Amino acid sequence: MPTISNFYSMKDASKHSTKDDCWIVVNGKVYDVTQYLDDHPGGDDVILAATGRDATDDFEDAGHSKSAREQMEEYFIGELDTSAPIFTEKSYHVKLMQLAKQCWAVPVTAVGISVVVGFVYLRKK
Repeated sequence: MPTISNFYSMKDASKHSTKDDCWIVVNGKVYDVTQYLDDHPGGDDVILAATGRDATDDFEDAGHSKSAREQMEEYFIGELDTSAPIFTEKSYHVKLMQLAKQCWAVPVTAVGISVVVGFVYLRKK
């Protein structure tokens, strides 16, 4: 009998990235692992580092046992909605502008220091 599943976007899943509210995405499935964080043999920081993105590679690289995979099903809450874009064009431009605002200070500082050093050097002559 088919089951009805909830669908969540990666944006939805990324909103749950704290120790008090933790979701991960593995193999296109979304898991609420909040209650499992303290019991995870690798520590909660391993899981928390995998939130907000597809953690399939991390999960597979860890070499989880069959029983660990079966235990994961207890925390299954829905499937990843692949029709929702992960990054919209608007969010890309917003992030690019934020990065540009952060990076302007270095070249401006270098030019400012060069100007000051130039004035000091010319004054001594």
